[in-house]
Amino acid sequence: MRVRLLEVKPMWSTIWTWLRARWRTVRSSIAFMPMVIVLLFVVGAVLLLLLDRSDWGVRLKEGHRWLGLRDASAARTIVSTVAAGILSLAVFSFSMVMVVLNQAASQLSNRTLDDLIGDRFQQVVLGTYIGTIVHALLLLTTVREFDQGASIPALSIYTLIAFTVINIFLFIYFLHFITRAVKYEVIIDRIHDDTEQSMRRALGDPARPYTAPGALPFAVRAQGSGLFEGAPLRALIRYCTRHDVEVELTELPGSFVLRGAEILRTNRPLAGRELDALLELVPLTRNATVDGHYSFGFRQLTEVAMKALSPGMNDPGTALLCLRRLFRLFLIRLEHDPELLLTDKDGRVLVRRREWPFSLLFTSTLHAIWDYGKTDRSIRHELRRLLEQLPVNAPEVNAMRQAVDDEIARNEGPGQGNQ
Repeated sequence: MRVRLLEVKPMWSTIWTWLRARWRTVRSSIAFMPMVIVLLFVVGAVLLLLLDRSDWGVRLKEGHRWLGLRDASAARTIVSTVAAGILSLAVFSFSMVMVVLNQAASQLSNRTLDDLIGDRFQQVVLGTYIGTIVHALLLLTTVREFDQGASIPALSIYTLIAFTVINIFLFIYFLHFITRAVKYEVIIDRIHDDTEQSMRRALGDPARPYTAPGALPFAVRAQGSGLFEGAPLRALIRYCTRHDVEVELTELPGSFVLRGAEILRTNRPLAGRELDALLELVPLTRNATVDGHYSFGFRQLTEVAMKALSPGMNDPGTALLCLRRLFRLFLIRLEHDPELLLTDKDGRVLVRRREWPFSLLFTSTLHAIWDYGKTDRSIRHELRRLLEQLPVNAPEVNAMRQAVDDEIARNEGPGQGNQ
């Protein structure tokens, strides 16, 4: 069947894709959460200063003498000391984060940096430090040299002292957190957990029928290059129902698509706003994420294992951890067969999509690790033990079992392969 290609020039889809990519970049950066927290601290500091200057605040400080500060120089000294101390904590904490990131990039994989940078707790800690410093600096601008009595913003200064105590406890816990975050087990487990969650979202309920999608006649080319991470299926079904069209996603999620390559097909030609609205649902991104599709998590674990087995690292223990996590993910994939044909209430097929089959996940991960680790005795025996427990009789699994057995027999001699 001959396929006709549609030339697409979607202005709005390009703008929307660019905005979504920028928003994802900003949201995943290490500065996003601290910026939000600092803004909250600024708003809180302004409100506290207004409360200090209000009639109710003045009466409160005059009625409770322990809430008041009588000396402006003492108030400025307190605020200056807090600002300098918290600044030192912030610098030390940032330095520790940079050390952890550098160690993870050099010893594991630079693709693990997104997981470390995106950790919300360390962003909250850094944001709290900076917010407290900003709060203190705002107070310094309001405490005048000749202020005395109720005119000194005592409520704001006592609140700053409370924030300082909280920061000290946060710093103590941050030391514990950052020493755990640098452990290989913690990073690998985090990648595994994120991949498992992404896989369960993408694959749906267990035991769904695996039906290969058909082919639709009209193909659409991509207008830019980028990574295809899939499409929001519910929104795509609503689009197909509203416009009375069938759509087939021809690329595997996690694939890189070049400009001008086919990205999807339809059962009838589309143009104008219809086509723009459809392409808005199929964005191409610059950087892949585990949230975007679980195949990137498999790739991360594979790269960590390969780097651990490289001559420069020579760390088979880390590779063993990755192998065990990969096989746990293989089990989940075997238990979930994705539904590739999505229908409406009447049973009409609206969306045809592709998903990573088990055979492709298996070969793309284990073969790469096997090429690096087949000469390592611990990798050979662990891989054979895991393959024996894998409840599937597939050609690619049997081939890997045979390759492992042959390598064991070749390196350890006859009669030792089953020990």
